[in-house]
Amino acid sequence: MRRNSKFASATQMLAFSEMTLFSNRGRWTLNEARCIEQFIGLRSDIALLSLASYFAELAEAVADEDSPNPELLPLCLNALFALGEGLKQPEYVKPAFELRLMAIAGFEPLMDYCARCDEREPRRAYLDAAGGTILCSGCSPLGGHELTLGALHAARYIIGCDSKKLYSFKLGDVALRELSAAAENYVLAHLDRKFRTLDYYNAVCGPQRARN
Repeated sequence: MRRNSKFASATQMLAFSEMTLFSNRGRWTLNEARCIEQFIGLRSDIALLSLASYFAELAEAVADEDSPNPELLPLCLNALFALGEGLKQPEYVKPAFELRLMAIAGFEPLMDYCARCDEREPRRAYLDAAGGTILCSGCSPLGGHELTLGALHAARYIIGCDSKKLYSFKLGDVALRELSAAAENYVLAHLDRKFRTLDYYNAVCGPQRARN
């Protein structure tokens, strides 16, 4: 889109816009466009911008033009709003977005109990990213993505809570790192692809995330 185009503001990166498209012989033409929200708060912080771009790339990866998912757009918009307005720290928004996205896209992990012994409240659990289940420490001698009880409860909350309360949870630093690592690896294992925006976000925020 040309910079001087009348549609420039509505078609910029991460803008939420209402558009009217015309289809002719397999080609689409943009006839009208109105920008509803630009998420200005994201544009002055490279870390927030890169994380928001990752969210957009994730949404594109699970979206299906022939099977619209009514939960996908609100999830994305609420995540961008939470980041842009500083309503929740990015360290909370990222794993919550990832796990909830996977759940509504049909890749919900089964985390209610150990997949082998049915233990529901293991003090230490391990997420089998490829299998989409959890195993308690006694049933997972080889380990996995560790989740202490607080991180496990947060993951369960994210998957099943009311969408308006998605970010209404608190964790200590260790449990939050566990949740973040498990959510990210679960996404990568099930979507079976790399995300350049995620690589960039990790490159930008790697040292900071390591200190947290």
